[in-house]
Order: sequence, then structure tokens, then C-alpha cells
Amino acid sequence: MTNAPTTISSDLAQRVFDELGENVTLCYQCVRCTSGCPISEFFDWQPNQIMRAVQLGQEDIALHAETPWLCASCQACTTHCPQGLDVAGIMDFLTREALERGVKPPVPEADIFNSAFLREVRVWRRAYELGLLAELKLKNKNFTEDLDIGLKMIRKGRLSFLPHRARKRDKVRPIEGAEGAVAYYPGCSLTSTAEEFDRSTKAVCDVLGVNLIEPKGWACCGGSVAHRADPEQAISLPLENLSLIEQSGFSEVTMPCAGCFSRHKFAQADERANGSRADAVEPAVRVNSLLDTILDHVGTDGVAAGVRRHLADLKVVCYYGCVMTRPPDVTGADRPEDPIEMDVLMRALGADVRDWSYKTSCCGAVHSLIRKEIVLKLGGDLIEHARAAGADVIAVACPLCHANLDARQSQMSITEPMPVLYFTQLMALALGLPAKVAALDKNLVDPTPLLREKALID
Repeated sequence: MTNAPTTISSDLAQRVFDELGENVTLCYQCVRCTSGCPISEFFDWQPNQIMRAVQLGQEDIALHAETPWLCASCQACTTHCPQGLDVAGIMDFLTREALERGVKPPVPEADIFNSAFLREVRVWRRAYELGLLAELKLKNKNFTEDLDIGLKMIRKGRLSFLPHRARKRDKVRPIEGAEGAVAYYPGCSLTSTAEEFDRSTKAVCDVLGVNLIEPKGWACCGGSVAHRADPEQAISLPLENLSLIEQSGFSEVTMPCAGCFSRHKFAQADERANGSRADAVEPAVRVNSLLDTILDHVGTDGVAAGVRRHLADLKVVCYYGCVMTRPPDVTGADRPEDPIEMDVLMRALGADVRDWSYKTSCCGAVHSLIRKEIVLKLGGDLIEHARAAGADVIAVACPLCHANLDARQSQMSITEPMPVLYFTQLMALALGLPAKVAALDKNLVDPTPLLREKALID
């Protein structure tokens, strides 16, 4: 018996080039995209095999594989590609192309999530997390799954019952005091599931003298969902926000959420590369992560001068997540795989910062609501690696990372729970602010026994 010969076609590769400007023929199968992929064990085809299938025009593989739908958009493959190919972007393209060709999504949960998320954004102009969860439960028919976590989050006030609707502003006037302030873009999560990040951020910046002003009318950035399912919205939503911020009189905006920071930086990079669109001009607004804002405006010496309770007995590992630093040509990160901004801030507070090799490893991202087993495996590994480094606590700077590591920890195969705190919660304690201001009561893994043991709270 002989196998049928492979028919080679450049049609799919040409479609990729026409839409993305990515020349997949440059791929020479170095396999870095696969070897560096944090969730490759869950794929049916490895990333380098998908790239080869696109090169050869094997649409039966490229458009029917689970792999593009399970891509976590962590940007590791794009960052590591020696040919400079946007491998993550190509994976996104394949999901859109499959839908346009009428191919049934091999991971239906991912398609349901994408559609539901974008629908919420169209209706409210912001993500409505409780509404999103309700739609996912109805369509996936898994009504009782994670009910225990959901009830805990509701009891702790981490899920808003009502949506926060943002009204588009046709006329934007400068905000008084904007010239000497930093625009504050909290993003959707900080108004709901990450309220402790929002509260501790505002309190810390107030103590440190960083004047934050939140412009009214900002919209959701679209998240990684828009980047995958609706590229136009992925650019237009962030640019609309940046235009609003610029017209309000600001020259700088800080974004605590790593995902929001990434999406706005991507939009700016796209507009610089493709600024021929008549309907959009890149606003001249500097987009910073909250870590950079504090370091730029206060510095480690200024932070250290404000410390009232040294974190000397607290052993911390700093977890940045995937997209705060990657890809570096978008984020501008000098050390995309070994960032140090959070490390130096924690050291300025007196913390015993432990070195580890998992600062930018993926936690599974939105797979918490698509393929939970991916998050449980990756998150469980991260917590065990943190424990092996001698850490008492994991400091994070991303609401999605925090949700995966904190809320889902009870479902992971780990020996004992580990507190996961926003770096601003630790800063609030070190600056002498009350535990209530740090919103420690919002965390699902209770950090108070550890913090009392370390004499950091009364």
C-alpha cells in the first residue's frame, strides 16, 4: 500500500502574506516555536508542524488542527523566532481563516468564548465578566463546574452583578490638572475581579505622590480575543482609548493590567507600521506599565524612603506573566525573558527576592474558561517552582495571572496553598497602609496568616 502524494500549494501561504505580511517560506524548521511553547503538550500538531503545513498548503492540517485554537498568545514563539515571523499572529489568522471557510472549530469552547467576549464588548464597550460566564455556562452546558469558585468570588465581591457600561464621548475636553498627572487606565478587570489591584494601586500612588487621573469613557482594549477574532477592533479600540487620553490633556498613561498594556502597545506598533489608514493616527501618548510608572516617577530610592514596614522576612518571587515584556520590539522591554522591574521594587521594600527561571512562563491565560486542565497544570507547576525557590509568596502584575494562580489554586495538585498577591498589595503594606487598603480580604488564598507571622499586619 502506498501513501497518496502530497500536493504542494502556495495558496494558504499567500493568504497569510496578503493579510499579515508574514512570509512563512522563511521558516526553516528550527523548532524554537515548539520547544519554547508552554502548552505544546496539549496540542494535536506542534507549532512548527503547523508552519510546515501552511508552507505546503496542507489545509486539512492547518485549518482543522486544534493547535491554533489552543494557542495562549503568550508571544514566546514570536519572540524566539530567528526569522522574525509572528508565529502567534499566524495561529490567530488560521482560526479566522477556518471560520471563513466554514470549518467547524475543533475547540468549540474557544470559539464560544471569543464570540461571547466580543459580544459583551459591543454591547457595553467593556467586558461584563458575570454575563460572559453565564453565557459560557449556557452554551457549554457545564452549569455546575467551578460553582464553588464562583460562589467564593461572589461572596468576596469580586464579580459585579451589573455591567459597567462606557459611553463613547463625541466631544472630549481637556481635564483640569492633566498636564501634570498620569492618565490611569484600569481596564475591565480592575473594575470587577481585580478590585484589590485597583484599590491598592490608587492608594500606593497617592502615598508616593504619583497623581493618577482616570479619564471617563475609556473602552475595553479587546484583549487577546479581539487580536485573534477581530483584528480591526484589536487596533481601533486601543487607539480610541489613546485618542481619548490625548484629547483629555495627558501625555502619559499607566496601565496596571499587563494584557491592557500589551494590547495598547500592539496597537501603537501596528499604527506605526501601517499608518496609511485614513481613519486612525497614532496618538502621541506614552504607554507605560504601572511598574515603569512607579520607577520613572518615584524610583527605588523614593520608594525605599516611604517604607514603614520592611518586608525583610518575606521571601518573594516576582511573576510578570507572558505579555508585559514580549515581544520586545512591541513592548520595548530590554530584558524580555528576565525582567527586573518588579524585583528591584520589591527589594526597595526590603523583601528577600528569590531568583527563579519562571518570571515570564505562561499560566494558561484564558484557558481557565476554555480548557481548565491547561491552567491547572501550568499554574500548579509555577507554584511548585516558586516553593522550590524558597518563596513564601508570589508577587504578580496581571489580573489574569492572579485569577489563575489564586482562584484556581484549590483545584491544583500542590502540597500546600501559597498566597498570590499583587505587587501593589505588598507595596501598600510596606508603606504602612492598613490591610484594608491592601484589600487582602479579596484574595481567595488567605494571605493573612503568613503576613501576621511576618509581623506585616496586626
